[in-house]
Amino acid sequence: MSERQVTVASFNVHAGIDGWGRHIDVVGASRRIDADVLVLQETWSPEGGTPLARQIADSCGYEVVEAELARGRMVSPDPALVGPDDPPTWGPGRAAQTRMLRIDGRPGTRRSRLSAAELRLPATRGGWGVAVLSRLPVRHHEVVELPDLRGDAATRKAVVAELDVGGTPLVIAGVHLGHLRRGSPIQIRALRRALPPAPTPAVLLGDMNCWGPPLVAMLPGWHRAVKGRTWPAWRPHSQIDHVLVRGPLEVLDGEVLEPLGSDHRPVRATLAV
Repeated sequence: MSERQVTVASFNVHAGIDGWGRHIDVVGASRRIDADVLVLQETWSPEGGTPLARQIADSCGYEVVEAELARGRMVSPDPALVGPDDPPTWGPGRAAQTRMLRIDGRPGTRRSRLSAAELRLPATRGGWGVAVLSRLPVRHHEVVELPDLRGDAATRKAVVAELDVGGTPLVIAGVHLGHLRRGSPIQIRALRRALPPAPTPAVLLGDMNCWGPPLVAMLPGWHRAVKGRTWPAWRPHSQIDHVLVRGPLEVLDGEVLEPLGSDHRPVRATLAV
């Protein structure tokens, strides 16, 4: 069987808004990324509206598998902070009293009090999640629940899909892990056990809230397909968005893409399967 090239990518879309609450063109950004398989983190499914992942899938020709990690609220832009003349920065920063996207704490975790500004601004409730979008046929898929971490508001899950690449199975796992400082190695160990063993070709993509070297140390047999700083997008100092490969896959190209509106830069790799 001849080799086939497959392009995979990961993009944390910050629910389709910037730090001021202004909508960003995530559909256009996804079209520019132009991957056969696109893993999205921080997707947003507004109550009574079309999920963001579905908008991208319908526009760009993908099949979508999505898992909700948390419920939350999205606040409309604050006219006291952003007016007709858009500020050049991505958002107001950590000192601002208004958080445009706030995730509800899962049961047993402490919920942050809403500021007066947040209470007076219109808000939309919805679901916050992770999704795998594929132009390749999806043979089957599952959602793997990962251990909860103390202090983590979200219930973390992995979306695992087996794709058909010209008759060859390719396993794709999309994740948005908790922070390393909160104990994400527990989740990484659970994920390692849940994924099919070698030599099945597999790709693990997502915002892993962890640097590359400790990540591959916790995932023996996996290799980084992309190396480069991804966060924050406007002046990146760390790589926390990754494409990891295992099995009989050749990495033909790997790159960090330009900023596309979110606070994370997308990562993309071309593989020979």
